[in-house]
Amino acid sequence: MIEAGDTAAVAAQLGRVPRGVRAVASRCPCGLPAVIETAPRLPDGTPFPTLFYLTCPKAASAIGTLEGGGVMRDMQARLAADPSLQARYTAAHEDYLHRRDEAAREDGTEPLPEGMQSAGGMPGRIKCLHALVAHELAVPGVSPFGREALDALPEWWRSGPCVRPEPEPGEAR
Repeated sequence: MIEAGDTAAVAAQLGRVPRGVRAVASRCPCGLPAVIETAPRLPDGTPFPTLFYLTCPKAASAIGTLEGGGVMRDMQARLAADPSLQARYTAAHEDYLHRRDEAAREDGTEPLPEGMQSAGGMPGRIKCLHALVAHELAVPGVSPFGREALDALPEWWRSGPCVRPEPEPGEAR
């Protein structure tokens, strides 16, 4: 669901008008959107495989610090060595694809082509913690590496909202 002011908040977070927004999938404790659900096809029909898109710049910066610290190499090594973890990561991948295909059907569009990637490198590699954390925030308990990364993050929201968007036309300040 998109509430009054969400589109303006996401635009301020991204520095551009968001495209294909279906809903706010997760909110920061400050109340602003943290993750949006995007349409599998943009309004012009272009395939867009990223169903859950992290918008909060404070969270994105904190995740970037984790990525820069090499945590993904450790995750990748554990993924390669642990069949149980591989199974959980594959299940997260399948969840993502199912949700993305369902969104396409709800939108009255064709699901994305078979074999199109899901998010974050799933199911075979760890490619983007931003996408994995977005999935975990949107669907708690589904993404093992998204959960690990989220647990390793500082409380990015403690210093207050990441943006102060302008009200949308007709909206009170």
